[in-house]
Amino acid sequence: MLKALQRGLQWLFMRVEAVFNAAFGDRLNPLYHLGAISFFLFWVIAATGLYLYAFFETGVADAYASVDGLTHGQWFAGGVLRSIHRYASDAFVVTMLIHMVRHFAFDRFRGFRWFSWVTGVVLIWLVYSAGITGFMLPWDHLAQYTIVAAFEWFDWLPGFGGTLMRNFIYPDSVNDRFFSLLAFMHIGISLVLLLLQWVHVQRVPKARTNPPRPIMTSVIVTLLLLSALRPVLSQGGAADLGVAVTTLHFDWFYLAVLPLVSIWPIGQVWALLVGSTAVLAALPWLPPRFGRKRSQAFQLEVHHASGNTEPLPVRSGETLLDAGLRHGLELPYECRNGGCGVCLCTVLHGTVDHGPYQPAALPDSARARGQALMCCASALSDVVIEVEADARSALKAVHEYSARVDSIEHLAPEVIRLMLSLPQGEKIDFKAGQYLNVVLEDGQRRAFSFANPPQQQGQIELHVRRIPGGRFTGAVFTSMKVGDTLRIEGPLGHFTLSDSAHPILFVAGATGFAPIKSIVEDAFARGLTRPMWLYWGVRKQDDLYAIALAEQWQREHSCFRFVPVLSEPDPQGHWSGRTGLVHEAMLADFPDLRQHEVYVCGSVKMVEAAVPAFIEQGLGEGFCFTDAFVPSAAPARARSTP
Repeated sequence: MLKALQRGLQWLFMRVEAVFNAAFGDRLNPLYHLGAISFFLFWVIAATGLYLYAFFETGVADAYASVDGLTHGQWFAGGVLRSIHRYASDAFVVTMLIHMVRHFAFDRFRGFRWFSWVTGVVLIWLVYSAGITGFMLPWDHLAQYTIVAAFEWFDWLPGFGGTLMRNFIYPDSVNDRFFSLLAFMHIGISLVLLLLQWVHVQRVPKARTNPPRPIMTSVIVTLLLLSALRPVLSQGGAADLGVAVTTLHFDWFYLAVLPLVSIWPIGQVWALLVGSTAVLAALPWLPPRFGRKRSQAFQLEVHHASGNTEPLPVRSGETLLDAGLRHGLELPYECRNGGCGVCLCTVLHGTVDHGPYQPAALPDSARARGQALMCCASALSDVVIEVEADARSALKAVHEYSARVDSIEHLAPEVIRLMLSLPQGEKIDFKAGQYLNVVLEDGQRRAFSFANPPQQQGQIELHVRRIPGGRFTGAVFTSMKVGDTLRIEGPLGHFTLSDSAHPILFVAGATGFAPIKSIVEDAFARGLTRPMWLYWGVRKQDDLYAIALAEQWQREHSCFRFVPVLSEPDPQGHWSGRTGLVHEAMLADFPDLRQHEVYVCGSVKMVEAAVPAFIEQGLGEGFCFTDAFVPSAAPARARSTP
């Protein structure tokens, strides 16, 4: 039952995350930052709460009036901040619970993670305690209901025997000291909550407690809009213990348990809460284990350009990334949830459980060649992995530039050549085959390969293919004009030409021609004479937007051959060249690939179909290089070298 529930939740999360990755990009997927968003919401709650407390009067006669005066007399600050304080508190509950359910779904609460899980269970009680005491302070009808129901609930416990409820039989039973105690409890519980949040993340190496700035901005804007559209107001006037509360606008995020006090025996309410808490706290030790049993610790050895590490101990069920970070290794990572592909590594020795991940981050062809995502993979034996030097430093080497649009030229009905220039004196030191990111206003990124060789530094050439519904490509084709400014960052990627003497086979799909163009022109400029064949596959003849250039290369360089391939030729046309799938055309010409290097650039679907076929035909796994891209999403581009 438990395993079935986990599998169902995991299936749901993976699909929702894929939708969010397509919409926001993996860097800004909120599901990858739930813990950090909860931390950020706590600071929003604390900042707004401090302002509200500065004007709050802790007295029976003054509490309601001070909150009401703050709401209406300071609408520009007090009223808005009161609403933000309330909505941020509700959002805190939502992100906290989704965060916990997600860790349950992916079985991230067993073994050494028991500490974070159990402290998380305690955090739930603290959050609800702080929230419920906060609802008591305004001393309106909702506060009256909350106080009466909560104290009736606690009065059932042995030792109280009705003493708590005696304080609320008559209106004059409540005094000013009671409100001072409530304020002390509300603030004190919040401080303990902050301390336990810090303790909660201590078992997570390099845990992030702040989400990306675009997410923080979006959260603040959302809270402001909610506060403007539906401001939080006191309900029904000041509390009056002589009159029963009958109608309320209820907050189900914090107060969902209180109605049970009225309709269930209170003992059953306590049994439900204590029992569910006990089950949650005991989950790390309850069977069955999800997936394969992991009761043994293993060793991890990391190979990279600066040398190899000594074998490092890996805790049972710990991901390779967490193990490396815990021992102080500098490893590449971004989302830590199998969505971006930044932490790609090659397993040289041993076996791993790949764990759940997005297929775009680790295509089946890459997994078949022994690659894994460090943030998801856990050791099933002693493991040796290889992390490439440029992958480790990729995040640090990226710089941001402001580029001017110099020209917009239609090369084909669905392809535009975009020429960009940097401010005078600036240049991007890139290698042929690398790419850059265009950074959109909300922080999302779109990846495009350099189409010009590094020797041509005056302008940056990009080939932009129209993507139906594409946000950036749609703008390029409709509203972009010469003189516009783009934010770009780079260089990125390592789909670059290796230093060897093997003949080269290039396989390009659609605008996958762009990085191949950069590599070929760079090879010509450097005087390389290695035999090169370019197989360029497109759907229609019009999509061969640079066929004249490729034919010119063939005429001017004896080492270069060009083969265009159409997958959907026009029956009424005059095409006499090759047809079908581009990788099949190449395989027909080269039945034995054992002495060749192959460079494949195109869609993920094309790469996944081509690479296994190449390997079956004798291509060495160390001589296959790929650059796969996902339209209209954050880049999933990486040279695949087993």
